[in-house]
Amino acid sequence: MGFLFNRYRAITSAYYRGAVGALLVYDVTRHVTFENVERWLKELRDHTDANIVIMLVGNKADLRHLRAVSTEDAKAFAERENTFFMETSALESLNVENAFTEVLTQIYRVVSRKALDIGDDPAALPKGQTINVGKDDVSAVKKVGCCSS
Repeated sequence: MGFLFNRYRAITSAYYRGAVGALLVYDVTRHVTFENVERWLKELRDHTDANIVIMLVGNKADLRHLRAVSTEDAKAFAERENTFFMETSALESLNVENAFTEVLTQIYRVVSRKALDIGDDPAALPKGQTINVGKDDVSAVKKVGCCSS
């Protein structure tokens, strides 16, 4: 059992490595899918960077008569867990593109803020060790030669 668990952990760590954003989707007509969100959120946070952008998405918002998860409950959960929230309807194409656009916008903000924090200006020259190669250095190499003894 331990071998399988360790193997699972290795696979999940590799799967999540480098993730900067996630859409955590549940079905508003099936409460059990909303109940599982907490476990998936923990999994995400256990295996990703602390700055990952997470959006909780309640799908099937068009099925009002079958709703099992209220918008208010989902919003409250998202606020408590510090995630973004949106309801969508893939059937009606409601907010689907908006969900992706919002996550991408927030990812851009996080990445830009991180770049500013470390002073990483894309227009600036890369920082590092300066190596001056003057005429004298090149002449010395030419005089010695690469293969002479």
